[in-house]
Amino acid sequence: MNAYQQQLNRKTDYLNDLFQGLAMPPVEVFASPEQHYRMRAEFRVWHEGDEIFYAMFEPGQKAGGASLIRCDQFPAAALSVNELMPELIAAVSESEVLKKRWYAVEFLGTLSGEMLVTMIYHKRLDEEWEAAARLLQQRLGVWIIGRSRGQKLVLAQDFVTETLNAAGKTFRYRQIEGSFTQPNAQVCEKMLAWACAAAEGLGGDLLELYCGNGNFTLPLATRFQKVLATEVSKTSVAAAMWNIEANQSDNVKIARLSAEEFTEAYTQNRPFRRLQEQGIELSDYRFSTIFVDPPRAGVDDETLKLVAQFEHVIYISCNPQTLRANLDTLCQTHTVERFALFDQFPFTHHIESGVLLKRKK
Repeated sequence: MNAYQQQLNRKTDYLNDLFQGLAMPPVEVFASPEQHYRMRAEFRVWHEGDEIFYAMFEPGQKAGGASLIRCDQFPAAALSVNELMPELIAAVSESEVLKKRWYAVEFLGTLSGEMLVTMIYHKRLDEEWEAAARLLQQRLGVWIIGRSRGQKLVLAQDFVTETLNAAGKTFRYRQIEGSFTQPNAQVCEKMLAWACAAAEGLGGDLLELYCGNGNFTLPLATRFQKVLATEVSKTSVAAAMWNIEANQSDNVKIARLSAEEFTEAYTQNRPFRRLQEQGIELSDYRFSTIFVDPPRAGVDDETLKLVAQFEHVIYISCNPQTLRANLDTLCQTHTVERFALFDQFPFTHHIESGVLLKRKK
């Protein structure tokens, strides 16, 4: 048994132990590629004399020579990132204006082939830098953004367009620099397919909380009559609106509300002008299912009361501990029909999981 399979088995055993005491079905395990799975990568840029190279530091250690790790290649990152890394270093090394006080770099790759590179500096970026960066962008065939303190210089665009396949369809997503996207695109596709399979045959309308840029929203919309999705981040809402139009998901509407705010609106404790301005009338929906993909803190107590009102719950979690705490409540009214482990972050302690719950008769 190889090292990857061993670590995946340990994660599976950990989940099974954590959820002891609850009636859980056998866990469905979705593995990751062992290498080249991360579409995002961030590095410090280290200067030693005239040489520059990528660097990382030991976790938990302060920046310093003793903890410095040189990274000419990064096996966890996508092949496209690894191929670009030496090309970028070589090109910048030829330009003093691009090289000077270059502090860090962020890569955002895609399965579609697009690449966004954010170059971060300890200096003000001027017209000379911009001219050199435009030549670099053209030479490498990527999108470049320059950043320094209080400054963001977008040469062409600050996003990439990703394509993901799920349940026999291809979906296009605008992914904006600095906003959240699933880092492991191939496992993300498996998560989307699992969610669609879990939603098969549930019918009615879907409510989604924490929808982000619509990552799950668009594939799930193929399984329901209408979808109402909520998200508080303006950047994510803007991306989601573009994604809805690009994918012709005409049965989806986005409400810019937090989960807590939507709970107040749904329970008629507080009216929201934002719903009226977007032409969203909650009485128009016949929700059969709620989908949640909350932050690490899990679903808050008031929102959990809302979740428990739904016939079906599809819950994607990035923190098994808070999922367990939420299930201790939800399993009083629902049974767990499906249970999944998605290995988004191989060789780390992080675990992504999913459950489908159905209300008890």
